[in-house]
Amino acid sequence: MAEKIADYKFRTPIHVRFSDIDAVGHVNNAIYLTYFEIARFNYWKHAIDWNLSEHGIIVGRAEVNYLKPINLYDEVACYVRVVRIGNSSFDVMQILVKSTPAGEEICTTGKTVCISYDYSANKSVPIPAREREQMIAYDEPRLILNTN
Repeated sequence: MAEKIADYKFRTPIHVRFSDIDAVGHVNNAIYLTYFEIARFNYWKHAIDWNLSEHGIIVGRAEVNYLKPINLYDEVACYVRVVRIGNSSFDVMQILVKSTPAGEEICTTGKTVCISYDYSANKSVPIPAREREQMIAYDEPRLILNTN
């Protein structure tokens, strides 16, 4: 799937730290998952208002497509949106971009399968109705494949 920035509403800045850089001068491949995690958390907090202390979320699967390197002094942001909602799981797409004189350039894309989780019962649970409705409303029903 070729991702288009225009399909995304939520954007959050990502701060590249010196410790993120590897021996050849760009962000280490493992750090991209941390960037995606920061962006997802900001999405849930600011766009969806997901109460993580009441309803947990765990990662079931993560995919990363490395397209262009990110360097220490790049100005980076991450776009986030939900693209599929099931009963207890949902897919989140993320795009990491860096600012260039020509605009934002896509460096990395990723998909994370997230699972609504009850930590006290130690099992997956249905996505809470309010959070489900918030994700659908925020990311536009036409863009989400609802697989109930």
